[in-house]
Amino acid sequence: MKEKILQYINETVVELKKTTWPSKDELVGSTIVTIFVSVILAIFVFFVDQGFSRVISLVLG
Repeated sequence: MKEKILQYINETVVELKKTTWPSKDELVGSTIVTIFVSVILAIFVFFVDQGFSRVISLVLG
């Protein structure tokens, strides 16, 4: 059991060394895009929700 755990940890370390991490500029750019898309999606969901709420209110009176 102990050997399997050590093998897992060693393999994990090897894989992490192969990873290419983003530069600071790439990270900032990705973060800005993520925040922008999240805000746009939230606004879209808000308006769809408002539309459905009004339709339900009209149907149910």
